[in-house]
Amino acid sequence: MSTFPLRIGTPDGLLFEGDVERVVCRSIGGDIAILARHCNFCTALGMGEASVVMADGNRRTAACIGGMLSVMNGTCRLLATTWEWKEDIDVERAQAAKKRAEEMIAKGGLTDQEYKMASAKLQRALVRLSVKK
Repeated sequence: MSTFPLRIGTPDGLLFEGDVERVVCRSIGGDIAILARHCNFCTALGMGEASVVMADGNRRTAACIGGMLSVMNGTCRLLATTWEWKEDIDVERAQAAKKRAEEMIAKGGLTDQEYKMASAKLQRALVRLSVKK
């Protein structure tokens, strides 16, 4: 299968650079797949599972929490707010974050902003836990 160059970065730095067969991730409009010779494209990323099929056919899975993806002249650049490869996800930390968020929401009495923050933290923890399964 044909490959294309991919760069994955976060605000902390470059996480991956190399040729890949496919990138699948969640955009704000739904799940998308990028293959070689994709047209120029740009989209905001949502929260969800992402996968990269490497040039050798191996597949790596990650939790992607927001960001931007662009394809320009055959090169794909993915700048994620948070990107954690499946093998790097700390399940205990994600479960603790999930529990804290659920407790905040259950407690009630939150302002709209506090509720939105607790809901976002819960969603991020759930994404990490679902990817780690």
